[in-house]
Amino acid sequence: MRIGMLTGGGDCPGLNAVIRAAVRKGIQHYGDEFVGFMEGWRGVIDNVTMPLDMQTTSGILHKGGTILRSSRTNVKKIPGGFEKCLETLGKNKLDALIAVGGDDTQSISLALSERGVKCVGVPKTIDNDLNGTDVCFGFDTAVSIATEAIDRLHSTAEAHNRVIVVEVMGRDAGWIALTSGIAGGADAILVPEKPIDLDEVCRLLKYRHEHGKKFSIVVAAEGAKLPEVGQSTHGTKVDSFGHARLSGIGQALAEEIEARTGYETRSVNLGHTQRGGTPTAYDRMLASRYGVAAIDLVHKGQFGQLVVLKGTQITSIPIADAIAKNRTVGDDLLEMVSSLQPPKTAV
Repeated sequence: MRIGMLTGGGDCPGLNAVIRAAVRKGIQHYGDEFVGFMEGWRGVIDNVTMPLDMQTTSGILHKGGTILRSSRTNVKKIPGGFEKCLETLGKNKLDALIAVGGDDTQSISLALSERGVKCVGVPKTIDNDLNGTDVCFGFDTAVSIATEAIDRLHSTAEAHNRVIVVEVMGRDAGWIALTSGIAGGADAILVPEKPIDLDEVCRLLKYRHEHGKKFSIVVAAEGAKLPEVGQSTHGTKVDSFGHARLSGIGQALAEEIEARTGYETRSVNLGHTQRGGTPTAYDRMLASRYGVAAIDLVHKGQFGQLVVLKGTQITSIPIADAIAKNRTVGDDLLEMVSSLQPPKTAV
């Protein structure tokens, strides 16, 4: 078969491992040919490609980013966008298309599937919030980077008797904040699923201060919401999928905490540091499993499906189900955070 591949949306560690695994199995076991579209759906619209073979995918397993590059291109917003995609896919004589990306990328996969394109999806979102899969590759690496940063910030916070607010990624779900916050021993963890209670945050910090701990770490997801303000955005621009650029909740919290408590407070925004660099062994393995599963789905003729992890097994679900809603942090984990903190009755 002749198969196209693309990586859409934000990059994350493990994308190259998916590409490599799909190409290696496809060529060596099925005799496939591959065409790589550059910069996500933009490459499909403009017919910008690169060959994907044993040579071009050699030595990329451990590398971050994506050799296919990426973009947030919304085909729905481009006049004649779907027609251009269909024309490109026809010109390249493709039998199937594997799209690696999150809910925005997969929404285009679904729309093309409904137009007769034989699509298979691979779940990719650093926020780990794609519905129907237990884990997205790249998440483990992001959490490892965030946890290491929190570990490092403990020593400088303690040296200066400061509160440090660490802003991590997480637009609609707080998986990175919650996981790295617990792993890093944060004193307060703030996520989009639960509006920020500034009184409670300050209570926790004052409790530590009054019990001999003159420094604290607060971890906040970029999408966490301040009362009567909502999410902090960087300007008013939105991307082609209607998403505002989130940034600044950490600094806003730092200013409010210092004003309310009198404790010297600083903020650190980890930003794209979480997306970059070498993927962990776990992410390399998971991404490779997804790549192999995707090419197997193609040869089984199971199109319109997204490969997912359920427990320890790789399976698949309809793309429509995967993008129907976000997978958010549950009450059980939010309760776990509370259980690690002093109760309101503590003195």
